[in-house]
Amino acid sequence: MLNNHLQQMVEVGQRGLRLPRLAFGTAPLASAPSWGPGNVIPEEQASRALSYAFEQGFTWFDTAPSYGAGMAEMRMGQFLQQVPRHQVQIATKVGWIAEGNTVHRDYSREGVLRSLEKSLKRLRVDSVDLLYVHDPDEYQQQVLDETFPALADLRAQGVIKAIGAGMNQWQVPLEFAKHADFDCFLIAGRWTLLEQSALPLLDLCSSRGIAIFAASIYNSGILATGSSSQGASYNHAPASPAIRAHVRAIEEMCHANGVLLQSAATQYPFAHPAVKALVVGFQSDVQVRMCLDALCDPIPTELWECLRSEGLIAQEAPLPGGRKAMS
Repeated sequence: MLNNHLQQMVEVGQRGLRLPRLAFGTAPLASAPSWGPGNVIPEEQASRALSYAFEQGFTWFDTAPSYGAGMAEMRMGQFLQQVPRHQVQIATKVGWIAEGNTVHRDYSREGVLRSLEKSLKRLRVDSVDLLYVHDPDEYQQQVLDETFPALADLRAQGVIKAIGAGMNQWQVPLEFAKHADFDCFLIAGRWTLLEQSALPLLDLCSSRGIAIFAASIYNSGILATGSSSQGASYNHAPASPAIRAHVRAIEEMCHANGVLLQSAATQYPFAHPAVKALVVGFQSDVQVRMCLDALCDPIPTELWECLRSEGLIAQEAPLPGGRKAMS
């Protein structure tokens, strides 16, 4: 039986793009920034993870030129030769151009078109469904002046169906939402069981019908491995004592309620109505299975209330099941 999150589809934008509520993030197919030592993983392992995910019902795959200087896109391209194109949705990104073994930034109109052309070659497809502007932290004005208009033209021509921005912060996407017609934002690590700082962006997007996709929902590892893991990672770096202590307190509350930490971390992001889907990075079929199982684990409503009452979830943040923030 397919996971419910893979069966449910959500409308994104105004041009007929329908996406499931769970996407396969391909960054770890090039290396393992979230759950491993950062080494390139074997091609066979990457292929097996993609094939297993597709067999389990995954149809939406998220990639980018900067993931391994094009390696993730190339591995995706090999996989896409084995499945009907109309059965999958593909998202990639512009702003970083991969050439040879290096990547460089280019948010110009020409850079957008060149990046897309190179991505299509690596992916071995004629089109993608969704394009994000990738990590334009200090390029906010150029994105509004050059990048977004180029993407809007591609959307108007039907070349792509939706425009987004993918970032590790929420402040710049908040400005994008105010000044341009974005369809969605991919927010990594800022709306998780550990951190709810992106709430202002989510509230605005909810009111304007802009979809939020929550990524790095394990904060690059620690919410999956747990606080006691020797390699516990937060924001792609060793977790600090303060972060470990916060996660340990969440773990203890989960244990007291008979819930696995990863299950709570996987289900929490859907607490906000703006969050339409999760984008989870995988480097193995085992991790795919663990995520799917975590989404299905029963969680008592009391856990969420306890976490908030203990100050482990922000008081102003909503809880799963439609429970509103505390006034």
